[in-house]
Amino acid sequence: MNKLRFRVPLVIMVFGLWAILVLPITTPKLIIGVVLSVIFLIIPFPGAEVYGDLKFSFKKVAYFIAYIFYFLWAVVKSNLDVAFRVLSPQLPINPGIVKVKTKLKSSLGRLVLANSITLTPGTITVDIENEFLYIHWINIDTENQELATGKIVQGFEKYLEVIFG
Repeated sequence: MNKLRFRVPLVIMVFGLWAILVLPITTPKLIIGVVLSVIFLIIPFPGAEVYGDLKFSFKKVAYFIAYIFYFLWAVVKSNLDVAFRVLSPQLPINPGIVKVKTKLKSSLGRLVLANSITLTPGTITVDIENEFLYIHWINIDTENQELATGKIVQGFEKYLEVIFG
């Protein structure tokens, strides 16, 4: 029963995502989704314990929705930045790896942060070591760890701290 504690929220999230992807929902689609969700709940898979950190509340759902909009805006801005750097040779490109510090305590929160950074063009998370992330950045404009953390991490963190603790 203890193993189901961390899997039930995961199954609910996967079912919700699946339901959005197959809109409009019909009775056969709903039955298939429920059956697949139950199978997903029963079949063991390694590494799923990280989802045990998930706790649901209305505040966390609201912050998650806000985070999606923030993340999409960050992706649009960084896409434009990278496109301008590619199309305009006079814009600087100073690639390198920076070490940034996160305040997130949960493994899942750090995982989501690292993936969010990687999905944002111009940055790739290379490694996570405790509270430090090593980020390959297309244009390092500061060697100061606190300033780099502010530019890369803090926008994501203010939402992820509420969502994942």
